[in-house]
Formats: sequence, C-alpha cells, structure tokens
Amino acid sequence: MRAEDYSAQEPFTEIGAAYHAKIMGLAGTVPTVERQWGDDPYQSAALYPAEAPRGDVLCLIHGGGWTNGYKEWMAFCAPALTARGITVASLGYRLAPRNVWPACFEDVAEGLREVRRMAPEHGADPERIAVSGHSAGGHLAALLALRTDWQRPRSLPADVVKAALPISGTYRFGEGSGLSIRPRFLGDPSLGNEERASPMTHLRGDAPAFLVAWGEKDFPHLRAQAEGFATALAGAGAPVETLVIEGADHLGASYASAEPQGAWVQAADALLQGLD
Repeated sequence: MRAEDYSAQEPFTEIGAAYHAKIMGLAGTVPTVERQWGDDPYQSAALYPAEAPRGDVLCLIHGGGWTNGYKEWMAFCAPALTARGITVASLGYRLAPRNVWPACFEDVAEGLREVRRMAPEHGADPERIAVSGHSAGGHLAALLALRTDWQRPRSLPADVVKAALPISGTYRFGEGSGLSIRPRFLGDPSLGNEERASPMTHLRGDAPAFLVAWGEKDFPHLRAQAEGFATALAGAGAPVETLVIEGADHLGASYASAEPQGAWVQAADALLQGLD
C-alpha cells in the first residue's frame, strides 16, 4: 500500500517527516505479500518472504508516537533479516487520536494472527514467531509478549510469541515514566489505561526471551525506562539480554536495525537461532 491509500493522520513533526522520507527511500522495492483483516486500511499486515526461509518469523511494529506511521515503514529492515533466512512481517494498527486504547493493541494482535496463518505458505514456521518494534512499536511488541489475555480469544496458543526484541520502547506510563506529555492513545484519563497499557504491569517469570535494545544517545527517559524494564524482567525470572546500540540516538536505533552486519541484526539472529 501507499501512504495515500490510508486515511489522514496527524501532521509529521520536522523530525518525523525526515524519518519518513529516509526509511521509505531505503525500502526500495521489497517483495511483499499484503493481508488486510478490517475495514480500516491501517488494519493490515505486510509479509516479506525470505528466499531461503529457515522457519523463523519476526513481526515488526512501527513507531511514530502512536499517532503517526505506516506498516510500510518497516520494509527497510527486511532485507538484512530475510538474507539470513528470517521471514519478516510488519503489523499495522489504527492511530490516535482518532483511535484510542486498546485499538492499537487489538490491531497488532490481529495482525500477528494473520501472519501466523500466512507463514506456512512462505516456508515459515508458525511455531517460531517473535515480535519487535521501535519506539511505540517496541511498546506494543513488549505487550504482545507479556500479556496473556489476547491469545485464547483468537484461538492462538498461549506461547505463540517465542521471543520479543523491543527497541527504544516505552514500558511504563503515568507517574515515574519520565514522559513529558501523556500519550493521546491512552484516551480518557479517568479510565486508568496507563496501567493496562504498561508492559511493566504484566511482568511474569515465564515470559518469552527478551532482547531489550536502545540507543546510546537515546532520549534519557527511554534509556532509563529500558534499563529499568530489563532489570525488572530479570528480577521476575524472565530470560533477558540487553543491547546498547553504540552512537545511536532515538532514530539511529531504528536505522541500526536494518544494518546487515550491525550489532542489533546479529544479536536478533542469534536469539532467534537459539529458540531451537
């Protein structure tokens, strides 16, 4: 799909516009299989098949502050991963402020179900699904891995997510989060969605393996959140590794996830191979 195929979203900031232009330019022409499950174009997924699939499926979720972005943003990450035999997918979701919690989470959950259905058609194993994402996408990826209430209604196994690799995500909302503005996707403040939407609320010892990454020069509150989240995960008994992406700021951490020989791609590859 093209950006013009979607309904309008919030105007990009100057930084957001530059990011959009850069990663859409980097994506080039990536072989893509589309799947839409809802009436809204944002309720769609894109699958990027590997030429020599080894079975692993990595579902990516775009950032954009829950108010901006397209699933097509993640296409630029695919070549570095598909070259290693990893089947890649990008999960779309409806955006705020038009759509508020839990719309974004429900959409990525539906998207993962659709990707799981598509996987065997492209030589991938529906029992080897991992989730990742940058910024707002890292938040949603962590939630998919930790929450246990969305799988059964979709006839999915409780352990459908085998690993989570969030990058520069937000893991806590509300008091102590360090956020300067309350994200609009949380909706009415009286509903208490900060707790429901916070991955820190859903920590469990039997969580899938985590690789928590962030940029060395990332936003200070996101660095603190990532460090605190990884520590809390480990304290709960969950398997967790961390990766500080050297020299990267917030957007640089996203760009690094597309570097074929970069630290993040190598660490992600090792984690997925270790799922055997």
